[in-house]
Amino acid sequence: MEPTKKDDLSNELKSPAINYDPNAPKIPGTQLDDKAKKEIDKTKEKLEEFKKAALKKHNFILGMGIIPPQAADRFDEELALTEEEKKTKPMHLTVIIPEDNFKQINEIRADLIKQVKDLKPTVWLNLITPVDLWNYALDSKWDLVEAIGMSYPLYDKGIFGALRVAQIHKSLVLRKFEKYIYSYVIGGSLVRGEAKDTSDVDVFIIIDDTDVKRMSRLELKEKLRGIIYQYVAEAGELAGVKNKLSPQVYLLTEFWEDVKDASPVIFTFIRDGIPLYDRGGFLPWKLLLKMGKIKPSPEAIDRFMSMGDKTKEIIKQRLMDIVLNDLYWSIITPTQAVLMLYGIPPPNVYETVKEVKRILVDQEKMMEKKYLDILDKIAIQYYKGFEHGKIKEVSGKEVDELMKDAEEYTKKLKEVATEIEKRSQERTLQETYDNVFKIMKGLFGNKREEELIKDFEKEIIKKGRAEPRHLQVLQELIDTKKKYASKKKPTKYEIEDVRKNVSSLINRLVEYGQRCEIAEISKIELHLFYDKGKHADVFLTNPVFVFADNKILKIKGNKLEESNQQELEGVLYSQKKTPSKLSSNDLEVLRKEFGDFEISS
Repeated sequence: MEPTKKDDLSNELKSPAINYDPNAPKIPGTQLDDKAKKEIDKTKEKLEEFKKAALKKHNFILGMGIIPPQAADRFDEELALTEEEKKTKPMHLTVIIPEDNFKQINEIRADLIKQVKDLKPTVWLNLITPVDLWNYALDSKWDLVEAIGMSYPLYDKGIFGALRVAQIHKSLVLRKFEKYIYSYVIGGSLVRGEAKDTSDVDVFIIIDDTDVKRMSRLELKEKLRGIIYQYVAEAGELAGVKNKLSPQVYLLTEFWEDVKDASPVIFTFIRDGIPLYDRGGFLPWKLLLKMGKIKPSPEAIDRFMSMGDKTKEIIKQRLMDIVLNDLYWSIITPTQAVLMLYGIPPPNVYETVKEVKRILVDQEKMMEKKYLDILDKIAIQYYKGFEHGKIKEVSGKEVDELMKDAEEYTKKLKEVATEIEKRSQERTLQETYDNVFKIMKGLFGNKREEELIKDFEKEIIKKGRAEPRHLQVLQELIDTKKKYASKKKPTKYEIEDVRKNVSSLINRLVEYGQRCEIAEISKIELHLFYDKGKHADVFLTNPVFVFADNKILKIKGNKLEESNQQELEGVLYSQKKTPSKLSSNDLEVLRKEFGDFEISS
């Protein structure tokens, strides 16, 4: 039973595309089965000998391929083999020769038959030209064309590979959209007999959009194009060929308008295209065109004639496009990138010009005013001038001058970017060095670099609190900083490597510092147990702090009042090495709050 049409093509687009899975069942005809491979392997050497001999004598041959066994019966039927000939279970070998050699086809066939007659299993020779191949398609014998495309190639100048990738792509598209594919047509160099193993494969896909109700035609076409293009890479992967598929997607409604309006592209497409699948529209169009029944309307002729009158306007518009698109974006985008490299958030057009003046011209003196003038001229005077209606058109001379200015500006901008990057690297290295030694001074005291390194090795490395490599990382940081002060400066990659390695070192230093703080705090921390198993933490600070029931309290006078984490941490940091003692007043306040209690360290 044929698949039925969905209620709406827009609903079909909501379902996910069929993604390529190398382990999924293969598309019919894309893979030879094991039995077929064994049969081919048995005669491989003899087939190679046949190929070499055939090409030596007939070097114009376009391709040779063994038809998939599952299509053998269909070729038996097409070639009208007798029952006796069918019993031999022939392996069908297709040889394609150029149409220019058609007159010698009987002579070539006789010669090739002599060469294959002794092969086992029996090989049945099908000698055809590209015209014969395309006639199969024009007669709607798409199964024969597909079988030839899926042949096991013994030799191929490009026709088998190109046809193969198109057939697989067609199968993927049909499997997704079922009967919404109105026509799948192949064209270009393949149908002209000029295909190579690297030629692009031009295909045209017409989608029946006559039932679409829930989205615009433009949105529909973009969604269709996205899904159909997604299958291009998958088809190439499955086909295993170099040929790149180049699909063009048309909606049936717009295609018909182009036919009526005599679009030259569509006329060429109908004239030269060969359908690999068709629901009954493309072949009649092709016949009507051949009969001269499809003719351009008077309106279309007038429109084509009027194109000459519009040349001047078109040229003016293109000159404006150069300024408004190419030149504008060629300077504004890299300028914004340089400002971001400096540390400024992405600015708009006006802010970009202001920031270039403020930072690069006035503050850092990296850029002369003439470059600011170029930026202002292109971005503000021309680009914004056009938006506000002040600029209507530009001359070719103006475009030449602006192009020269833009080139000069871009060259200077690259120099500025290099200088900013250099300064940024130096700043990054200095900040990394400062962060490491600030932490180390907090741990070991305000000492000189050499003494801090010794303390680090003694207290952290030798006691197994960090890996020995961290000492090497510390030394690399110092060496890189010294190297930056010399003539032979480190590269940005060296600085980045040091920065990444130092992050691990900083983590170890912080962890060590936290352990030390915990150890110090534990010396001034007591545990208070009250009310049958409840407990609170008491810190011997001045004033005394208590942490109970998720509240931070402090003793003030003869009572407890609420405090906060920030105040507690401040007191702990300043008094962690000098614990206080609980006074009789402190004990009385605690007894009032918690009743009878016990205290332990």
